[in-house]
Amino acid sequence: CFCIHLAIHGTISLVCLSCFIASYCLEPLFLCRRLGVELGKVQVYQEANRETRVQIEESVRSKDVFIIQTVSKDVNTTIMELLIMVYACRTSCARNIIGVIPYFPYSKQCKMRKRGSIVSKLLASMMCKAGLTHLITMDLHQKEIQGFFNIPVDNLRASPFLLQYIQEEIPDYRNAVIVAKSPASAKRAQSFAERLRLGIAVIHGEAQDAESDLVDGRHSPPTVKNSGAIHPSLEIPLLIPKEKPPITVVGDVGGRIAIIVDDIIDDVDSFLAAAETLKERGAYKIFVMATHGILSSDAPQLIEESAIDEVVVTNTIPHEIQKLQCPKIKTVDISMILSEAIRRIHNGESMSYLFRNIGMDD
Repeated sequence: CFCIHLAIHGTISLVCLSCFIASYCLEPLFLCRRLGVELGKVQVYQEANRETRVQIEESVRSKDVFIIQTVSKDVNTTIMELLIMVYACRTSCARNIIGVIPYFPYSKQCKMRKRGSIVSKLLASMMCKAGLTHLITMDLHQKEIQGFFNIPVDNLRASPFLLQYIQEEIPDYRNAVIVAKSPASAKRAQSFAERLRLGIAVIHGEAQDAESDLVDGRHSPPTVKNSGAIHPSLEIPLLIPKEKPPITVVGDVGGRIAIIVDDIIDDVDSFLAAAETLKERGAYKIFVMATHGILSSDAPQLIEESAIDEVVVTNTIPHEIQKLQCPKIKTVDISMILSEAIRRIHNGESMSYLFRNIGMDD
């Protein structure tokens, strides 16, 4: 038996709105057409007191249930929908409950930062406790997040689709250079450059990234020399503070197409600053490629007014409204690989085909 259930967006009205306007959102009905199955019958809505209620309207006993959940702007409601539906399937005696979550929420909060918490670890524990038996996701912000789960996790890659877009939609891509907007993105840029046989450039010296070692918890409490707090015979050396160097571009971008690659584009300030720097260094066209296009707040307007020529993202997150606000935003469909992953898991086939030519560093 095979069954797919839907938990998307938060309310029935938003589901209908999305289905009406979205041509490239990750539409569950489109996945069902690829797989040749029907969408499961389920109601997801909010009570007057804002409590989420889930009602499964058909039997899921001894079935494989695939719960497809994309992340809306109301991310916390999205998470509650998912947890409640997973638990409802578990109490209804489903055989396997597989979550299909293309963009894993809270993935940036995967490191200890001073007196904060590792929220992605908490979320992983909640999903496992609710009854999830398998997770399909795409381009986790940090691959180590897979270790937060005690269930199998398939971290699919969107890079083949983005590489295909570069080769087919950028006519003069042989004159391009792959750009990392910070040293932290250099590994991803190197992967793209090696596959396309292109050069690489790295922008260094921008504002301090929030994910640097300075905020990973090792400086809590602050490293202040206090003779009253330690034994006078101990001389603990203080870590020399980092000093931001002037902005430099390592690599030649003059007279070339610059393609900035990253996994998430949300707050676009760093991308805009990188685009301005590349323009000053002589790049005549600038593309931004990312897997997850969150594009929060006024990101579409800022992109439209910037030096960026095109922003290419996949449909792991619905962003049709942002596309209406900014024609520069383009979408790449990745439903093919998700539907194939669902088919292989249900049939008990090997997943290695979907990870061919992917190394440990990718």
